[in-house]
Amino acid sequence: MMANQLKHITLAEEIYPQLVAWRRDFHKYPELSFKEKQTSKKVVEILKSFHAYHIQSHVGGYGVVATLSNGEGPTVALRADMDALPIQEQGEHDYVSEHEGVMHACGHDAHTAILLGTAQILSEIKDQIQGTVKLIFQPAEEACDESGESGAVKMLQSGLLDDIDRAIALHMCPWQKRKTIQLHDGPSMANNDEFDLLIKGRGGHGGYPQDTIDPLWLSSYVLQALYSVNGRKVDPLHVGTISVGQIHGGEAHNVIPNHVEIKGTIRTYEKSVRAKLTEELENAASIAKALGGDYQLSVNQGEPALQNHPYINQVIEQASQGFQVVRKPFGMGSEDFSYFTEKIPAAMFFLGCGLNEERSLHHPQFDIDEKALIDGVAIFLGCVQHLLKK
Repeated sequence: MMANQLKHITLAEEIYPQLVAWRRDFHKYPELSFKEKQTSKKVVEILKSFHAYHIQSHVGGYGVVATLSNGEGPTVALRADMDALPIQEQGEHDYVSEHEGVMHACGHDAHTAILLGTAQILSEIKDQIQGTVKLIFQPAEEACDESGESGAVKMLQSGLLDDIDRAIALHMCPWQKRKTIQLHDGPSMANNDEFDLLIKGRGGHGGYPQDTIDPLWLSSYVLQALYSVNGRKVDPLHVGTISVGQIHGGEAHNVIPNHVEIKGTIRTYEKSVRAKLTEELENAASIAKALGGDYQLSVNQGEPALQNHPYINQVIEQASQGFQVVRKPFGMGSEDFSYFTEKIPAAMFFLGCGLNEERSLHHPQFDIDEKALIDGVAIFLGCVQHLLKK
């Protein structure tokens, strides 16, 4: 293990009680996407106490950008998301959420605490770097507003991040134990598209189906075609899936409805597969027309795939010497840090924090090994020092 890394771990260990206190406070008072008012306020208060940062708040909503400069050099960004989920916590610890139906079940409380800890130590060792660090505390990773935009999009639209040369983010990883990180070059989380499909028929009495165009019957054929797309229309060596999450149709036992609503998601890694599945979804929906009905389809493109830059992953791996490194994609979830990876060399790593009894992300009893907070701070510090060498 390199001397610098040992130093970073030691510095992070020294503030471990503070990291835990911050994380538990954020956990106890979670706020949903676009409502992170008090979380943002607390972040600003803590950053001000370091007396080293130029702080800009209300960036793209409740976002915060803290800038630390030491001479000419590149600009490196570290990002943490702050929002919680609409989940009722079922934990039994003394920092269980006090906000009914809201919980930090995806580790954003830990992300925020780690970035604050990194901020504190950087303020004390800034003479050891050459360049600028921008610490991004982002709202609304978990949801989009009515215009379809998440917190990352809104912060990037502010223009305050246009000068960033490199960016790094982390995510808590409950399926890996502490002292393990997960990395992957290239597409590592999925394009996230949602579709709304309306199958149109002509309703009527359930006893006289011959006088109707039954949209439920039409939908049964559409769904069969839709579920066949993955196996027959997509190269097995490429990643892509269509899943239906909602089907709504009818209100009575003996009434055939006029229409059926089908809603779902399309997840892919590659742009070509994204386009192919969208095309095949249209083809499947058109079966309704061939059988005498009609359809209306809309596909809303969400976050693009997370594209991890190989060089940034090398930097992360160098900062994680002594850790086990697992090289594999993160799965078919989505992550709006992908908007950063679209623009500049950037990468996200998953930080092992698993307990003996694994509790998955978005689980009502989700929790972490809090010692992983030390690891996150140490790795962030190592990345900054590598990218901003004097």
